Amino acid sequence: MKILVINCGSSSIKYKLIDMEEEEIIARGILERIGEKNSWQIHFLMGRKIKIEGKIINHKKGLKDLLSIITDNDKGVIKDLSQISAVGHRVVHGGEKFLQPTLIDDKVIETIRRLIPLAPLHNPPNLAGIEAACSLLPQTPQVAVFDTTFHQSLPPRAFLYGLPYNYYEKYRVRRYGFHGTSHRYVSQRAAYLMGIPLKKLKMITCHLGNGCSITAVKGGKSIDTSMGFTPLEGLVMGTRCGDLDPALVLWLIGKIGLSTYELQDILNTKSGLLGISGVSNDVRDLQKESKAGNYLASLALDVFTYRIKKYIGAYTAVLGGLDSLVFTGGIGENEPEIRKDICSGLGFLGIDLDEDKNKKPDNHIISKDNSKVKILVIPTDEEIMIARETQRIIQEKEICR
Repeated sequence: MKILVINCGSSSIKYKLIDMEEEEIIARGILERIGEKNSWQIHFLMGRKIKIEGKIINHKKGLKDLLSIITDNDKGVIKDLSQISAVGHRVVHGGEKFLQPTLIDDKVIETIRRLIPLAPLHNPPNLAGIEAACSLLPQTPQVAVFDTTFHQSLPPRAFLYGLPYNYYEKYRVRRYGFHGTSHRYVSQRAAYLMGIPLKKLKMITCHLGNGCSITAVKGGKSIDTSMGFTPLEGLVMGTRCGDLDPALVLWLIGKIGLSTYELQDILNTKSGLLGISGVSNDVRDLQKESKAGNYLASLALDVFTYRIKKYIGAYTAVLGGLDSLVFTGGIGENEPEIRKDICSGLGFLGIDLDEDKNKKPDNHIISKDNSKVKILVIPTDEEIMIARETQRIIQEKEICR
């Protein structure tokens, strides 16, 4: 069985074609700057790299291009599109409507569309990819895998806000959580690497990239997570503010006269590391600036790691102890200095980082041998998780081709 996994951003498409027999990636690629004149795409087909430049007008055209490439007589990896057994789509927000991955039909598409206000930056491009794939592969089963489903196990004490309860009853105002596919994957992988059943573990998983979230996982289930009603809440991120006093939003509207649209843009795209530093949302840039003496770059990094450290302490209390701390995502996987700063001073929780292992996390475990808490660096693989869930759903529905 071959499953095509699609992850559509506002101006990009990332994909992997996976042969599920051995979970082998036979094709992968990225299409960037969709809708712009200088669009480009890179494909890796069984080790062969192909780069194509030229305008991609929309997601449907981009998807059509990648399907053409993977079925090309000379360069492709499959003979025709009938060899794609199913398509798995990453969808950021499923609200309370979707408690597990779901086979896509017209009703599901319309429900995802109604959830756009909850994730206005993410659900529209996710939906564009779904509609494009359904149009180009009308006979192929399509499955939506939601970032929010892993966090449906949150208890009410964790997902409810301190607002009138009828807001939840009427409008479903609550904490939803995101990056669920990543948190699920790395928690399962951590248990495997530790050789301990997942059901016996208390762990904290840190997904640190341009978007950041942290999750308390007990017995394989999410019991609390930092992102909330939208992906804006929680940690300081690349361009998102994370936690702040809600009264501050009202003050900004009154003091500066910002519209709700302008304020939403500031909170989502002009805050976080970029907002504090005034330099960049990229940790690598900020580290260079910090070493060069840029105070605001140093401050941004300090705020970033402090917020993560604070959540680790809180979630250790929620879990009633801690067995493992997992880092993943672009920053979590690749920035040893960030990991060091986060773990510094947490020895009282049993978190003891080995600096040499941290610099080269070859076997994933970067804690000292006698550390009570195992610290791991695990590259996330949301695509394989989406492929597994897609396979499970279509087999349950008995429509496997």
